[in-house]
Amino acid sequence: MQSIPRWFSLPGDAVMPFDPWLLATAVALVLTGFVMITSASMDVAAQKFGGAFFFSQRHGIFILLSIIGAVITYKIPLSLWQRSGPYLLLAGFLLLVVVLIPGIGREVNGSRRWISAGPLNLQASEIAKFCMVIYLGGYLVRRLAEVRTSWKGVVKPGLPLAFFVSLLLLEPDYGAAVVLMGCVMGMIFLSGMKFGQFILILVSAVGFVGLMGVIQPYRMARLKSFQDPWADPFGAGYQLSQAQIAFGRGDWFGEGLGNSVQKLFYLPEAHTDFVYSVLAEELGFIGAIAVVILYAILITRIFLIGRQAEKQRQFFMGYVAYGFGFILAGQALINIGVNVGALPTKGLTLPLLSYGGSSLLVCTAMIALVLRIDVELKRMRFAEGAFDKTTVLAVKSPQKKVKPANTVDQDKEAPRNSGPAKKDFAEGSFS
Repeated sequence: MQSIPRWFSLPGDAVMPFDPWLLATAVALVLTGFVMITSASMDVAAQKFGGAFFFSQRHGIFILLSIIGAVITYKIPLSLWQRSGPYLLLAGFLLLVVVLIPGIGREVNGSRRWISAGPLNLQASEIAKFCMVIYLGGYLVRRLAEVRTSWKGVVKPGLPLAFFVSLLLLEPDYGAAVVLMGCVMGMIFLSGMKFGQFILILVSAVGFVGLMGVIQPYRMARLKSFQDPWADPFGAGYQLSQAQIAFGRGDWFGEGLGNSVQKLFYLPEAHTDFVYSVLAEELGFIGAIAVVILYAILITRIFLIGRQAEKQRQFFMGYVAYGFGFILAGQALINIGVNVGALPTKGLTLPLLSYGGSSLLVCTAMIALVLRIDVELKRMRFAEGAFDKTTVLAVKSPQKKVKPANTVDQDKEAPRNSGPAKKDFAEGSFS
């Protein structure tokens, strides 16, 4: 086992395997995305830039940068991520402010969502979502008893969320705001808030989302076209009607890779928001369902890792995994829902699959951090004797049992807590 690469090694003299399902599905989605982006963008790239592989080459560079970013993310200790939560929250807030400044923020299709950085464009909302999850994971660890017993602990995270959502709506990026709200609500709910509180917040959030959906004329037009895109197939319903044509042409087994007709300037954003429609046209219903299955496996593995972290009382790890799971699931659900005509048109990318450097960088960083969580959990279980010798690839005899910095030490926290609820939490009654 000496041939195992050094970067698989972790503190504690243990060599652990990555979660095979999580890693394999993430790689499969990235590779599928590269193939489909190449197919969907060739004609558009040839017309606009004089080279059929313009977008394909750029996306290849994005993949390489994402791999580098994922390795760096994986190498950073989770204790450092936890301590950096407030600073990341501030960084995310500043990015959302800066993108609104004329001359810095780049406007595309009526939305100011990108910060120009030379040849690259940085999408502020993608990084802001990552920052919010890290911050909220740390907050829930610090205030877990308060979140589980009172409104005070639940309402506090609402202030930074309100700032983030307000700035996202000013871009406007309605889809990102909805995903972020759902992620924060999901994380707080899974941390153990009272069910009655959750229902009240959920009803309020649905009402707010509905109000924001109808208050702007262009969003109202999208809602009307969503109800019947064929009522105006060359106007408000154009994108949805063309996407439905792509699905219809794909039938069971598709037209064949590279044989899409809808990508030939019929379907707007064929290599970004609507790449799933091109995939369905070329690979058919079977290919489209295969992608859904890949996402189901990916997200299930993330939530299972989060649940395992909770069982081992590594709450920061668990809540961060849940948060990333909610973001990836929400974006995949909305994007696929838009493509099949089940949801109104939204400008959200399909995680790991659509063209876009910021989205790919952030999504791969999320996967890398969840992989780090999984491996550290396995290392802890091994140190505690929960593994037998056949469970891991190779293990050297550890010299001593090392307690990771990000572990919630309930015995040390107990003196700082006051009141019956916090005392119960310190004694482990809130497991």
